[in-house]
Amino acid sequence: MSNAFDAIDVIRAKRDGVPLSAGQIRWVVDAYTRGVVPDEQMSALLMAIFFRGMSGDELAAWTQAMIDSGERKDLSSLGRPTADKHSTGGVGDKITLPLAPLVAACGVAVPQLSGRGLGHTGGTLDKLEAVPGWRADVHEEAYLRQLREVGAVICAAGNDLAPADKLLYALRDVTGTVESIPLIASSIMSKKIAEGADALVLDVKTGSGAFMKSAEDARTLARTMVGLGEAAGVRTVALVTAMDRPLGRAAGNAVEVAESVEVLAGGGPADVVELTLALAREMLAGAGRDDVDPADALADGRAMDVWRAMIAAQGGDPDAPLPSPAETHVVTAPATGTLTRLDAFSLGVAAWRLGAGRARKEDPVSAAAGVVWRAGVGEQVTAGQPLLELQTDDAARIPRALEALEGAVGVDTGEQPLPLILDRITA
Repeated sequence: MSNAFDAIDVIRAKRDGVPLSAGQIRWVVDAYTRGVVPDEQMSALLMAIFFRGMSGDELAAWTQAMIDSGERKDLSSLGRPTADKHSTGGVGDKITLPLAPLVAACGVAVPQLSGRGLGHTGGTLDKLEAVPGWRADVHEEAYLRQLREVGAVICAAGNDLAPADKLLYALRDVTGTVESIPLIASSIMSKKIAEGADALVLDVKTGSGAFMKSAEDARTLARTMVGLGEAAGVRTVALVTAMDRPLGRAAGNAVEVAESVEVLAGGGPADVVELTLALAREMLAGAGRDDVDPADALADGRAMDVWRAMIAAQGGDPDAPLPSPAETHVVTAPATGTLTRLDAFSLGVAAWRLGAGRARKEDPVSAAAGVVWRAGVGEQVTAGQPLLELQTDDAARIPRALEALEGAVGVDTGEQPLPLILDRITA
């Protein structure tokens, strides 16, 4: 690519509110990925974007430039439609685990490239690594073979997928430019579009345990991402969903795998089942298979069969017992009445402090650590009954986890929980 542009001109233009051309954007993303534009200049540009925002045209060009920094996978050889899902992250959000095999059981292949957790939100790969023997790394040939034979794969993304995003993400993290809707949207969508699925369903969380605390911000992000997906030729829909309270009855790694298996066995918490089915129906509709009811595949065991095959294909033993904690600590209900508050953020921080999450990307996580709760928001509790169970490998972690839970539980406070699904956003 020619050096027809200059990084300082691009920075100044964005700083002063002048729209960037597609050529400028393509050049700067490519030059940064190749190491021609240094971190300090890209940091300045990111900060200018943070304050000035991006127009729809700029954002589409920026996202496409990030996709073009690597390769876009071609899944046309699978001979069946493909659909993918992305969640913006939350507490107890194990939905990918039952969802991928469920959708695959309905005839749509699911190429799910997932990530690890950071801070109070759990990572899908960390959860699955609680299964003895399971491996997150699947090389290209095995990836396509597993999609053909099993129908679903959940694995780590290779370095060939939107490499610009990996570099920009690390830079945003250390320059205070993470909370920018255009930068969040382009980061998520460049990776998801590069995965090559025909259809994409976004689960955009809102509430205390979510990245987007306000429903309006969540809707703005959802609309932005749906627009980017559609512009790139991927059928895209978003659900805005509740994360003021955690999902299900467990937050952690092994505990969330156990809960996912319950859902696949036809049981599990009502909210996890409801959201799994809602997202499955959207994925199937996007892939042209809305003639299939995913509830049938949960009821008759087909989804469980795919789960077992998917785990085994990646070296895991679906029958092996999951790791259990060395230490537990019970927190009782503070009063008798209706549980009106179970704060998602507080529970996520508690699980993280117990060892289920990491503070830095390179930290190890404990498979057995987490929090389990005996009642959900809207249910009756009795003063003194066991409400939360903290699980950890190291008893010394319990006091800090308890600190995180101060004020997290409320009985009869008059608070109204968000509906599980707040909104559905299409192009």
